[in-house]
Amino acid sequence: MKVLVTGVAGQLGHDVMNELAKRGYEGIGSDIAESYNGIQDGTPVVSMPYVQMDITDKASVEKVLTEAGADVVIHCAAWTAVDLAEDEDKKDKVHAVNAEGTKNIAEVCKKLDSKMVYTSTDYVFNGQGEEPWQPDCKDYQPLNVYGQTKYEGELAVEELVEKFFTVRIAWVFGVNGKNFIKTMLRIGKERGAASVVDDQIGSPTYTYDLARLLVDMIQTDKYGRYHATNEGLCSWYEFACEIFRAAGMDVKVTPVHSDEYPAAKAKRPMNSRMSKEKLTENGFERLPEWKDAVARYLKEITW
Repeated sequence: MKVLVTGVAGQLGHDVMNELAKRGYEGIGSDIAESYNGIQDGTPVVSMPYVQMDITDKASVEKVLTEAGADVVIHCAAWTAVDLAEDEDKKDKVHAVNAEGTKNIAEVCKKLDSKMVYTSTDYVFNGQGEEPWQPDCKDYQPLNVYGQTKYEGELAVEELVEKFFTVRIAWVFGVNGKNFIKTMLRIGKERGAASVVDDQIGSPTYTYDLARLLVDMIQTDKYGRYHATNEGLCSWYEFACEIFRAAGMDVKVTPVHSDEYPAAKAKRPMNSRMSKEKLTENGFERLPEWKDAVARYLKEITW
């Protein structure tokens, strides 16, 4: 099985390529840069075939995917700077990447009859209530530009691709890139204190664990929408407290409400609980408990 992975310079794409290599699958990495040396925290990762591809360039996408002849495309590339996406001069670019770029890939996957995995987000929902969102719920009401464009990407995939997996994730952290854990560790070192919102509830997602699930999925024909985060629930405040506890750092963490956090331009969902029962129903192994994931992650990074 040949698999093309977009966004390999990011957190998830990086780990997906490593997981494919571990299992002996032929993986082809792609990203917008001319080259990618696969360096994470100063440590080389597995060598891989790499091809430059701008997903917003329809002709480039068709050429690269057709020449690659991949059986599966795992689409990890995305605009993920949620607050920056709210800037007027960035909105067109965000739409081009998350919506049109995804549509470009979906159109070629349809033409080639390839499987497609699209990683989406809890931000497609309005974040109200306390019940877990179901993967096949269609009550989409994105609260921000990022969520809206990822939702439009979902629509394109489902309209065009027969063999699709839409996998919604949240609160992502991985070795290869910036994330909440790295930010907290830096702030803890610099200030010895942090203020973190305590009224948004969800589950973190470790890309190492998610990558294993995605590679499990592409070996099947159990297509459709899924939710995949690490098990257990927490607030961002509780997430931060666990990071410092696991890291053995004495940092004062102060809980604050979302409306007391003026730095955030984009409105966030308060309820990011997502049901993972569909994974169990279709025979997929769910991701480990989130505290376990944090502990393992801290052993993998330099901080």
